[in-house]
Amino acid sequence: MSSVATRSARTLDTGLVATLRSRWRLVSLLAVIVIWVLVWTFTRGDSTLAIQASDRTDIHGWFLRLTTSIEEANNVVTAALAALADAMDATLLFFQHLFTVPEFPRPLPQVGWLGALALASLATYAVAGWRPVLIVAASFLLFGMLGYYPDAMDLLIVTSVAVAVALLLGIPIGIWMGHSKVVSAIVTPILDVMQTMPSFVYLLPFSILFGIGPAVAALVTLVYAMPPAVRVTAYAIRAVSSTTIEATDSLGQSRWQRLRNVELPMAKRTIIVGVNQTTMAALSMATIAAYVDGPGLGQPVLEGLRRGQLGKAFVAGLAIVIMAIMLDRTTTAASIRAETAARSGRDRGRQRWVVLGVGAAVAAVAVYLSNGYSWANEFPAGLDIGTWIQLRVDDFSGWLRADFSSVTTSIQERFTLSFLNPVQDLIAGSPWFVAGAAICAIAWIAGGNRALGAAVICLTGLYFLDLWNNAMITLTAVLVATVVVMLLGIVVGVWMGRSKNVDRAVRPFLDAAQTLPPFVYLIPVLVLFGANRFTAMVAGVIYAAPVAIKLIADGVRGVSATTVEAAEAAGTSRLQMIWKVQLPMARGALLLAANQGLLYVLSMVVIGGMVGAGALGFDIVYGFRQSEFAGKGLAAGVSIVLIGIMLDRITTYSARRSSSAAPAGARAKNTTRKRFPLLSSSS
Repeated sequence: MSSVATRSARTLDTGLVATLRSRWRLVSLLAVIVIWVLVWTFTRGDSTLAIQASDRTDIHGWFLRLTTSIEEANNVVTAALAALADAMDATLLFFQHLFTVPEFPRPLPQVGWLGALALASLATYAVAGWRPVLIVAASFLLFGMLGYYPDAMDLLIVTSVAVAVALLLGIPIGIWMGHSKVVSAIVTPILDVMQTMPSFVYLLPFSILFGIGPAVAALVTLVYAMPPAVRVTAYAIRAVSSTTIEATDSLGQSRWQRLRNVELPMAKRTIIVGVNQTTMAALSMATIAAYVDGPGLGQPVLEGLRRGQLGKAFVAGLAIVIMAIMLDRTTTAASIRAETAARSGRDRGRQRWVVLGVGAAVAAVAVYLSNGYSWANEFPAGLDIGTWIQLRVDDFSGWLRADFSSVTTSIQERFTLSFLNPVQDLIAGSPWFVAGAAICAIAWIAGGNRALGAAVICLTGLYFLDLWNNAMITLTAVLVATVVVMLLGIVVGVWMGRSKNVDRAVRPFLDAAQTLPPFVYLIPVLVLFGANRFTAMVAGVIYAAPVAIKLIADGVRGVSATTVEAAEAAGTSRLQMIWKVQLPMARGALLLAANQGLLYVLSMVVIGGMVGAGALGFDIVYGFRQSEFAGKGLAAGVSIVLIGIMLDRITTYSARRSSSAAPAGARAKNTTRKRFPLLSSSS
């Protein structure tokens, strides 16, 4: 008996030790959290470095003096930016006088709605084929029927100019990055900062330098939209087959000939996908740019939110959504038009030129009519459906507030009291050195020495920016929202990954959600929950969930069919298949989804600050509105960048650790996604 008991004990010990070894990271993370909670119990509220909203420290004063010196600076950089701003301003004014703003003594613009519709349809057919023409024509008509045709044209003008300049600058830089590792190493951190920094933060320095107006709105949109153009182009150039490159080199082609004749044609489709990403990023700045008097649909959205006229904000937001879908479908169709024509095997070149010629003649007649006749210039007022929608939305929001507020208030209070407040109390209520040590320990366990180094540098920056407590409150909101995003991602993503029919049904909704500008998410959430930090979190969850769901679905679908068949042959149940086979083997996709979810949620921080979220978002908004707090606003913007870089590095290095243990095929797939995650997720 004793020998049997001894063998059982040894078996138990061996099993326990094996389990602990295989799960050491999870066990270590739990141990850190337990120790953190124990220390917090005795030190709660001590040394949290909290400051009042009206407080300003020396570092904030330094940032304020920096803004003043930037405003008064006169060097090559500011001169180049000023020249670019003047050129963009002149371009914007030219197109506005052409399509939306009458130039004295004319009472109407040069080209009215009929001419603009014809020109847009002709251009769409030229680059994308005839099917997108139907979407473009319907979209232009809906802009007018919603009552926002001039605003929609202004937004289209600003977006088009910003995207054109972003591509003129971004594509050459991307080509350079694709050919040079040194250039890539230099430019990549700059792009990281540009993409991590919340869009609202761009407004402060640009408004200080150039005031407010259409040119500043276009410049801010340009800076925010340029990184996708650079990254996608670099990826496309690097993805060209090395065998093809070697074959062309053996023919004696120069570097320029290789680029023009081989690399750009083979990378064309991917680069056009980059145009799509750049366009969507530019359009997402519509409402933010309205804060610097940027023309377009952002103005009525912002005005409606400020005055509580949610119907007005909803109709203008709906017009933005229609424009996003129009531009998304047009650029996507343009990326596959040449390939589709080649696959069809039919030469329609002559037919296409005939259609273009007839279309040009029709467009010329439409432009002539819209220039000389008011019925073709001003959109007919009798086709108004925007007023009816606005009234119905106002009535519906009033009903929700009156009859449904008890339910929404209950949901908000329960979530806040049972989950959000305790987590915030732990992270922001701990002494700064306790919270910092715990975060560093978690970073090291999850991502190793590199993640630890990034965490130390970023946390040190947060400490010296004198916004530690607000940064921890913001970090709490981001982490809690990301947990909700991941729960949604796992539930819906696994469902999609296991069923092709579900994937076909759900994916169009995810595609549509990804085309929505982030500010639009606030409108329905504000109706349900009012202005508070819970509203900001819900908006962030809705904004980030589609990307996480897609990545997890792709990860589950990518699990080897042989492995799934072997598990099924062993009698594995459906639940066991998900938790013990598919999710563990898709852990790289899970971590990548967490990475993207964190960054998407973080990008909503400032927008959340406009509706009661507080912390760093409020500091940025308040700094923009009150010039004496501009320094504190800039410090808050830098703090958000540091949080974003820290979270990005921790999740990225953790994903690399996980993928290093995955099979070679899955590892290559994960590596591709990490280099260019949005290519597969949003196109």
